[in-house]
Parts: sequence; C-alpha cells; structure tokens
Amino acid sequence: MTAITDDENETGDRWDDGLIARRGGPPPGGGDGDGEAAESVGDLLIADDDLPIGGTYGGPLQSRLSALRELLGLSQTRLDGKTLAEAGRVLDEAAARQRLSSRHTVVAIAGATGSGKSTLFNALAGVRIAETGLRRPTTSAPIACVWAEGAAGLLDRLAIPGRLRRKPLAGGDGDEQLHGLVLVDLPDHDSAVVRHREQVDRVLALVDAVIWVVDPEKYADAALHERYLRPLAGHAEITFVVLNQIDRLPGEAADQVLDDLRRLLDEDGMALGEHGEPGATVLALSALTGDGVGELREMVGAFVQERSAAARRLSADVDAAAAKLRPVYVADGRTGLDERAREDFSARLGEAIGATAAGEAAEREWRRNAGRACGTPWLRLWRWYERKRMPGAASVEPAAPAEEEPTARQRVEQAVRTVADEAAHGLPAPWAQAVREAAVRGAEGLPEALDELAARETAETKGRPLRPAWWPAAVLAQASMTLLQIYGGLWLVGQIIGVLEPGLVPPVLVMLAGIVGGPLVEWACAAATKGPARRYGQDARRRLQEAAAGCGRAKVLDPIATELMRYREVRERYTTVSGKLGASHGRVRSRIG
Repeated sequence: MTAITDDENETGDRWDDGLIARRGGPPPGGGDGDGEAAESVGDLLIADDDLPIGGTYGGPLQSRLSALRELLGLSQTRLDGKTLAEAGRVLDEAAARQRLSSRHTVVAIAGATGSGKSTLFNALAGVRIAETGLRRPTTSAPIACVWAEGAAGLLDRLAIPGRLRRKPLAGGDGDEQLHGLVLVDLPDHDSAVVRHREQVDRVLALVDAVIWVVDPEKYADAALHERYLRPLAGHAEITFVVLNQIDRLPGEAADQVLDDLRRLLDEDGMALGEHGEPGATVLALSALTGDGVGELREMVGAFVQERSAAARRLSADVDAAAAKLRPVYVADGRTGLDERAREDFSARLGEAIGATAAGEAAEREWRRNAGRACGTPWLRLWRWYERKRMPGAASVEPAAPAEEEPTARQRVEQAVRTVADEAAHGLPAPWAQAVREAAVRGAEGLPEALDELAARETAETKGRPLRPAWWPAAVLAQASMTLLQIYGGLWLVGQIIGVLEPGLVPPVLVMLAGIVGGPLVEWACAAATKGPARRYGQDARRRLQEAAAGCGRAKVLDPIATELMRYREVRERYTTVSGKLGASHGRVRSRIG
C-alpha cells in the first residue's frame, strides 16, 4: 500500500489503493457487472453517510457540566472573558462531542521525531498506512484509521479530510477486538514545521485518549514533559505512555529505562495505573519486531470497549478548568460580615451623624425646661431681664467649625470603607472588588440622607412634650412658696404701717419659709429630672442611631449582602464543578451580612 507523503499532500495526486475514505454509493442503475467490485471496495470504505449515534453524559459528569454552565452565567459580569475562556471551551467541546458517536473512541498516537509512532500506527492497523523511513518529518498531517462505521462526524471535527481516512486491513488481526476505535497518527510534536506542531496541539485538545510514543533516546525530553505530559497530568486515565524501540536496548536496559520513565512521569504529577489504581498505562514494546504490540492492542481494545473514554476526557478537562478557576472562586477562610462588624458600622454612622451630641443636647434641653418650669419666679424674672437686655443672647449657640461638614462626610466614607474591607476580606480578588464597588455605589448620597434623618429627628424631638406628669405639682409647690413670700411680705408691711398688730416673728417665718422653700423645690426638681433627662437623651440618641443604621443597611449593607449571596451561589456551583462538594462545603462557609 502506498503511504502518505508530503509531496502527495501538496500536489493532491489521486491514490489508487482503494482505501481512500470518500463519500460513495452504488453506481447509478445498480448494474450487476460492477456489483462485486463495488461491494469489495465498499467493505473498505468509511460510510460517511451513516448518521452517528450520540450519547448523554450521565451521573456526576452531567451535574458538573450543568454546574459549570451556571457558573459561567453567574460570573460573566464579574470576571473577564479571558478568565472564563477555557471553561467555555470545555463546555463547547462537551456539547460537540455529545452530538457525535458514542460508539467510537478517538485515540491519537503522538510522539517526537523518530520515536516510531507511525510504525506503531501501522502495526496496530495491520497494514502500512503511515509512511515510515529516515526522512523527517514523515507524517505531515493527521491520518485516521477507523474500526467501525459511523465515525465521519468525529473525523470532521478533527478536520481530517476524506483522503486521509483509512480502515484497517480487512480480516486483519484484532479487528473485532478494536471495534469502535478511531486511531489517529499525528505529526511530530517537536517538528521543525510550525504547522505540524499546531496540528498536534489542535487534535490533542479534541481526542478521547492519547498514546504517547517515546524512544530510549528522547523519553526524558524536556519539551515532551514540560509542554504536554506535565500539563496533562490530570488526564492520566486516558493516557498511554509507550516506550518503543526496546529491541535496541541490550539485556535489562529496557527495564531500567522503563523504571526511569515511570519516575519522570511521577515527577510530572501523572498517576500511574498500577496495582489496580486508575492512572496512565505505561509499557514497553518494539513496533518494529512486534514485541509487546499484542499487549498494547489488548489494552487499547479493552479501553475502547468500555466506551467511557470520552466521558473520562471531559471529566479531566473539567478538572483542569476548575483548577484554573480556583483562584477566582475559592475564598481564603471564612467570608462575610458578622454581627460585630454590622454593629460597628452602625455605631460609626451614628457618630458621623452626631447621635451622641444630639442625645446630650436633648438631655440638656430637658433639664433647661425643668429649670424654667420649677425654678423660682425671681430667677425666671432675672432670666427674662437678661433676654430683654441682650436680645438673642439665649439663642446664640457656639458656631460650628468650618470643617464640621467635611469631617462628618469623611467619617461616613471611612465607615463605608471599613465595612467594605471587612466584607471583602478573604474573598478572591474579583469578588472582593465587586463587594467594594457595591459598597461605594450604595454610599453615594449617604451623607445627605443621614443629614435629612438628623434634621427630621431633631424636629420631631422638639415637637414632643418635655414635661413629666409630676411637673404641675412641682409648679404648684413653687407657686405656693412664692405666695408665702408675698404673703409674709405683705403681713410685715401691714405691721410697719400700723394696719396690723405688731408681731415680727410670724411674718418673717412665713417669708423665710417661702424664700427657703422655693430653692428647695427647684433643687428637688433638678435632682428628680436627672434620671428622666438622661433617659430622654439616651432615647434620642438611640432613635437617631437606629435611623442611621437603617439608612446604612439599605444603602450599603444590603448591596454588600447581595454580592456575598452571589458569591455563595457561584461558590456552590464551583464546588460541584470541582467534584468536592462535601469536603469544600464543610471547610468554607460564607456569612451573609
């Protein structure tokens, strides 16, 4: 059979080996003369017009894919497209693979220049399909060999043209054993031709499994391990690593090289499928002599018959995407706002709005009203005189410093920054930024809203009565003391002018009772008003603090809580995607403020 060469690919010469995969059908009219020839060729053709039978992903994989789709939907406004690109590609490839044949397993054979991968490809196919020889590179484009019908869609997805699609030798060894296998021979991954390397990378991202072929000289090549094996360590269950050309190694050298290869794979982080554990399959063979090829064929056959390679590949892809997304979804410890942080925020707003000063002012106002109501008439007369003598003096209050308003605004801004930083603490950078932005947006207009609250509360406070029920009795007692003073004074004047009988002691005692009793009543009222005045001031401070807290909760804490709730939703989706729902859920808890 004529093998594929670069010249033939470039010139497009038609091959005459009868194995070129093409869309074909019976000759027009179905004449009997060519029927036998058509049937014999048809046995070797890949039936592209056969509709592939797709499948569904079951169990955890389907749940993880659904969670990943929801995760991307919830994250589009928080994360940039570059961060989500790989996860989106995995979803696209999962959907594309699901629509194609689930009866076929696509396995690529990859390797370096001179590793003998094309020879192994021919050995598995049972016929010389790929060119082998000393000229490098010998494989210039991916070549496919298919064991079963209905793989046209898969090959179209790999962009393998019809002229590069083959079937194994009819009646060859292992046809039934490899039924459903789509084997793809790739160009050299270390080819000097950039286009070849690009084709390798493109196909490796789409196949269900990979057979890496290494030789005794290049099995430790850094390009292989750093560019492919190490990044694909999570795909160990769909990976075969074959040490080829062991016929060139004397004695026990093959075992030594194989052990060293296992060591390198272990350093790459790739699990090895030994002792019944899942992982990469590692074996040695000689594609040239056939030694070990049968064992590989049996392993690949069993692998293909399981029909789980596509799901395993997608599961590994989801794992890789989840690992890349971990820094933007997994928090460092506990997140959210606790009760102390919310109370501190409310207290800071209360201080910014002047709740303490307002409470003290209300307490002083209560005592001032008590003094006006329960003070002696002479003291009230003196205060009236002072007001008349200096109009407006009583209403003059200390001028507020020029920086009072900006200082209050700065206190509000500082309170918002503090609560936003506490809420964002431990969150991944994008979500921490979203929390801070939500707090800043909510804080717009907050100082003005607090000022309105303060003005409204002050007006309501001034409109409330500031006298307890016992104040009329105190006023009556004070009036009685005043009347005693007046009565005693009139009695004394009447004695002086001779209207009344002389008797200095009684009127003096009456006057002294009024003079002493008045201040005593005033002092008693002042002492009795301390408790109510303090409670009144505390009540005014509490009302103002509660109003400020309600305003801050509506404008700042609620938007922060919304962002934290969104993060908790995406975190739950991420734990499902990463396949560690139970463990992660127990370690990381979010407190929604």
